[in-house]
Amino acid sequence: MGPGPAIRTPDQRLRVFVSSTLKELEPERRAARAAIERLRLAPVMFELGARPHPPRDLYRAYLGQSDVFVGVYWQQYGWISPGEEISGLEDEYRLTPGDMPKLIYVKRAAEREERLAELLDRIRDDGTASYTPFSTADELAELIESDLATLLAERFDASRGAVTSDAGAAGDEASADEASDARAAAAAPPTGSPTGRIPAPYTEAVGREFEVTALLTWLADDAQRLITLVGPGGIGKSRLAIEVAHQAGPPFDRVTFVTLEHVRDPAEVLPAIARELGVRDSGDAPLSEQLGIARAGRRDLIVLDNFEQVLDAARDLVTLLTDVPGATFLVTSRARLRVRGEQVFDVEPLALPPDLADPADDGTVDEILAAPAVRLFRDRARAADPRFEVTPENAADVVHICRALEGVPLAIELASARIRALTPAAMRARLDRVLPLLVTAARDVPERQRTIEATVEWSIDLLGDEARAMFVRLGVFAGDFSLDAVEAVTAGAPWATDLLGTLLELVDGSLLRQHGDADVPLFSMLVPVREIAGARFDRDQDAAAVRRAHADHYARLAAQMEPLLRGATQVAALDRLEAERDNLRAAFRHLIAVDAVDAVADAVWRLLLYWWIRSYLPEAKTWTEDLLAAGQPLSTRTRAILLAFPSWVSLWQTDAEISTAKLEESVRLFREIGDEFGEGLTLTVLSLAYMSVEPPDLELAEARQRAALDLEGGRDASFDALYRGALGRIRLQRGDLAGAMTLFEQSLDEAVRAQDMFVESIALTQVGWAQLALGQDASEAFLRNLDLAVRLRNDNGIAFALEGVSASVATTGDLERAGMLLGAADALRARTGLSDQRSYVTFQPFVDAVLASDDAAAFLAGRARGRRMSRRAVLESALGSHAAAAAGPRPSGVPS
Repeated sequence: MGPGPAIRTPDQRLRVFVSSTLKELEPERRAARAAIERLRLAPVMFELGARPHPPRDLYRAYLGQSDVFVGVYWQQYGWISPGEEISGLEDEYRLTPGDMPKLIYVKRAAEREERLAELLDRIRDDGTASYTPFSTADELAELIESDLATLLAERFDASRGAVTSDAGAAGDEASADEASDARAAAAAPPTGSPTGRIPAPYTEAVGREFEVTALLTWLADDAQRLITLVGPGGIGKSRLAIEVAHQAGPPFDRVTFVTLEHVRDPAEVLPAIARELGVRDSGDAPLSEQLGIARAGRRDLIVLDNFEQVLDAARDLVTLLTDVPGATFLVTSRARLRVRGEQVFDVEPLALPPDLADPADDGTVDEILAAPAVRLFRDRARAADPRFEVTPENAADVVHICRALEGVPLAIELASARIRALTPAAMRARLDRVLPLLVTAARDVPERQRTIEATVEWSIDLLGDEARAMFVRLGVFAGDFSLDAVEAVTAGAPWATDLLGTLLELVDGSLLRQHGDADVPLFSMLVPVREIAGARFDRDQDAAAVRRAHADHYARLAAQMEPLLRGATQVAALDRLEAERDNLRAAFRHLIAVDAVDAVADAVWRLLLYWWIRSYLPEAKTWTEDLLAAGQPLSTRTRAILLAFPSWVSLWQTDAEISTAKLEESVRLFREIGDEFGEGLTLTVLSLAYMSVEPPDLELAEARQRAALDLEGGRDASFDALYRGALGRIRLQRGDLAGAMTLFEQSLDEAVRAQDMFVESIALTQVGWAQLALGQDASEAFLRNLDLAVRLRNDNGIAFALEGVSASVATTGDLERAGMLLGAADALRARTGLSDQRSYVTFQPFVDAVLASDDAAAFLAGRARGRRMSRRAVLESALGSHAAAAAGPRPSGVPS
């Protein structure tokens, strides 16, 4: 039997093979994949491959086609298949060619399987691989992205040096060939500069260093001869192409820049290329053949700018790839050419700074200016007003502007030019409608780029009728949206027969962006594009019906997500809801406006864990207050929800009133309709309320909590663990440390079995404070809690964890660091609008003890510093020296 068909990797870009165990490192594999794809490289991973092939054949074939090896290791050695002596994990490393770059990342762990430890020792000692420890998936992503970017730059520098050394001999041989060809001599242009006319850059290409390096690396590969820079209008495709053209140099004999901005007839593209190359059309042969004769033996880089309005000329480019074998084409277009041989390079917006509320010192300003979007704003604002600087006073406004404009270079340039008339604060206040702000009067800017609106309209004009209708309909969305949502709002539309095909036309035209950050294909529009779509949608005759379909879809989504917010699906469900949060808000507003209050109350209640984990409880409380203010008739269940939810959130707000009476009434209503889940949850909230009133009523608190645990209906492992932990808090407050610890241990065990990271983090907080009360070291519990809270993006949980770590550090005598950690927790509390629950301010006794000590000044100085530190700096400080405990699956010493 002959050999089977070749097993191909998912695409043909530079390939990065990722080796790791699958289940234990699933979050890390997702992070690695995202980091690799951000560099426009191809992740080669087992889960992306062809399932019909046996695993060993698959990874061996993938390794054979890969360019870089990335190994990620933690605790497990991996499965050893029958008849084999080593695991696939070790086999993959052994099979890696000696000359392939190997990047090894090892997650810190308290313990590892012996065979993995031996393998890691051999890898570290063989001297052919880089070896880097890490703690979290986010840190791994940063390391991989940085290391691969450095590797690309080093390889590109090496390849340019090699090409330069050979260029002279190759040029002499090519010249001899041309001299012997009379037709080439007749058609060739007059002797002159080896480089054609390239537009002069008037400004620096801010933040595009990686893109330039990556494109130059692609261009150095003879196999990649047609590269298309794709992106929406204003994203910076032309500026990037100009920068690449200026830096290309060897191996190209000539770089020619062809501007197609004013070309509308696809038949005029070849003549435009010929004119720039100085080739005269003799009419004796097809023009593509004449170009091949004239440029025989030459290495040409031909840049074709603004190709989107002549897409039918893409067939001519394919012909040129054959007739002019020495030419490479770099094309800028708002749409893909969709021809064979095309390599697409998606031009993304500039990287954004982190969001922040109040940058307090110059160090924070320096961190903000590291973001390319902010540097571009500053540089262009300085061009308009040389006195402008980004300062601690205006930095938050500048960050907000850049984030609101989503890093789109043209939008930032147009906005920053207004600095002569508007301060950043005044500009920020006008961002609710961005289009009037994004206008320039510069005479040397093409008419279609003098406003963002004109730039977007240019792209819309290139669409077919169905895609234009779809564009208008998508104006109903307020943020990212899924394919299911598109189906909901287009149901019954006569032009929506080929939904995927029409969406793809919008994606290809750079009016729609596609991504899958929440493990579900999502679509989005840049802010200016969405504003134009929204304005057109508002004028649509079907707008009212579509808005209701949109709102009903998101009410259904809340019901679908409710069970997924618990257990192993928790993170994916949180990310999905986060991605579509703006649409949830828009749906709630519309349902309230049309008096559908029961639907909104139901959705808010079902998404309780989402609001809680992502620290949006004050916002959710506002929704319930708006429902009460609507004055509409309420169902019994809705009345129960609207009594319970705001009362619960009030426990986190020190200036809010606690009403046990409202909660007692809510319990009665839930019991009346037989909703045992609602009854149990409200009993738990009521228990916390009795703990929080002055003076606390711990007898009633315990009675209500035990009643919640006694209910059988509507129970699940996650909430059962929460209820048990709440009872433990009451026992702790009553001085029963042993009883409390038993309940906390049970809560932690249940949470771990349920694979519920959020409930586990709460249980770890409770275990940690109980350990401190018993005089034990609680640092490992709090650090594990911090790791979980970071992975969940739970700001309030991070604050809980930092308070616990602070108290643990205080017991060691390092009061300055303890103060810094507590100050960071203070800053997070201020940001979320939530304080520690009034019945559970467990760090205060430690603060009181420190303030009464001789080292109070060091603690207070550290606390003030912590309030100003960036989140990243705080987390690095907290996790750095205790990374093993923070990264492990369960801290040693924590009950199992």
